[in-house]
Amino acid sequence: MSNPLIDLQQYGQSVWYDNMQRGMIMSGELQDLIDNDGLRGMTSNPAIFEKAITGSTDYTGTLGALANSGKSALEIYELIAVEDIQWAADVLLPVYRQTEGRDGFISLEVSPHLAHDTAGTIREALRLNERVGRANLMIKVPGTRAGVPAVEHLIGAGVNINITLLFGQKNYQQVAAAYMAGLEKLAASDGDVAAVASVASFFISRIDTLADEYIETRLQKAERASERLALRNLLGKTAIANAKLAYASYQEMCEGKRWQKLAARGARTQRLLWASTSTKNPAYRDVIYVEELIGADTVNTIPETTFNAFREHGVARATLEEGVEEARDVMAALKELGISMDEITSRLQEDAVRLFVEPFDKLLAAIESGRKTFPQRA
Repeated sequence: MSNPLIDLQQYGQSVWYDNMQRGMIMSGELQDLIDNDGLRGMTSNPAIFEKAITGSTDYTGTLGALANSGKSALEIYELIAVEDIQWAADVLLPVYRQTEGRDGFISLEVSPHLAHDTAGTIREALRLNERVGRANLMIKVPGTRAGVPAVEHLIGAGVNINITLLFGQKNYQQVAAAYMAGLEKLAASDGDVAAVASVASFFISRIDTLADEYIETRLQKAERASERLALRNLLGKTAIANAKLAYASYQEMCEGKRWQKLAARGARTQRLLWASTSTKNPAYRDVIYVEELIGADTVNTIPETTFNAFREHGVARATLEEGVEEARDVMAALKELGISMDEITSRLQEDAVRLFVEPFDKLLAAIESGRKTFPQRA
């Protein structure tokens, strides 16, 4: 019996794991996922680390050893995170080598408090990249207004970057342009553009969550039957339509002269990475955001529950280039009904920054309070 997760590879899609915990590295679980499910990379974020460190006993020994070290809570967190990332990178290194640097990456995010600080993001990314010291590391930088110029600078410095928190078409296009500008700077300084990798993490399910909320609100106010029907037909369709159009933009960019010039020097395409692909609405199929976004030169970073569900009953077939005109129709219908995608995507990015700041601060507070549970040195 075939494994749908492995089957995705024949359509040009790589499966990454949206999860990180020391236990899965040390127990051999990560290696099993690579061997048996075709796993090709991993992503982490502040919320994942907060859940791992405060929700398991994996880190008790390390926290105890560091409780009286004189290090700050932030320093302790970073030491733990860097160790985990290094170990995961080492397990993934054979994948990195087998795919000639296309896959096998692990991502580490800069502090979410730097989401609106370009210079701070650049400093932090360079420092973390050097501290982890692994060729298959990607530093995660948010695609905020301040993050986009940081991406250009860091790519120009030869750092592998995962641009995260992308929701809108315009924002994605800005990030793609920043990637090319960074590669051009790297090439101008005689750097090796072929040695740099990047993904653009485009968020999926949160789009439907908020868009459906807007649609439901409009439904309550709609007086005409035709308007109510049009609104109902849009429920659950926004996220996939948005992603398909982002991929169409990606394809168009790859055909452009600017990219072709970089490709001639060996530059790697900046793949779209589908993030937030768990299904939030129980009325929708639990693997819809995997099944409907399968296409060449893409990545899907899948959380544990959805990963297991797709292995169990997912269907792998090329779907990403299907229904592109219908996707345009969805966007046109939303606009006609007075629902602004710009408003939705801007709000989601702002909320996402906050949703990473909160667990990050909660984690630091937990580390600080945890010191009290360990005996003090004499």
